[in-house]
Amino acid sequence: MKMNIKILGTGCPNCQQLEQNTKEALKQLGMEAYVEKVTEIQDIMNYGIMSTPALVIDENVLVAGMVPSVSDLMEKINKRIK
Repeated sequence: MKMNIKILGTGCPNCQQLEQNTKEALKQLGMEAYVEKVTEIQDIMNYGIMSTPALVIDENVLVAGMVPSVSDLMEKINKRIK
C-alpha cells in the first residue's frame, strides 16, 4: 500500500522546496507514494496548522512551518513506516 503524502501550502517557494525535498527523499528511499498538493486555505486550516509549508503523511502532520532537509525527511518517512 502506498503512503498518502500531502504538501500543505499556497505555492510559496518554501512549499515548492518541501515538495521537491519530499520527492527526493522518496526517490532515495526507493519508495513510491501519492504526493498531493493542498493549496486551499480552508483545507489547510482543517489540519490545525498555523504556518506553512506542512507535510502530512497518512493524515498525520509531521512538519509545519519549516522545510526539512532531504535527509531529515528520509528519517521522518522511515519512522512513519516502521
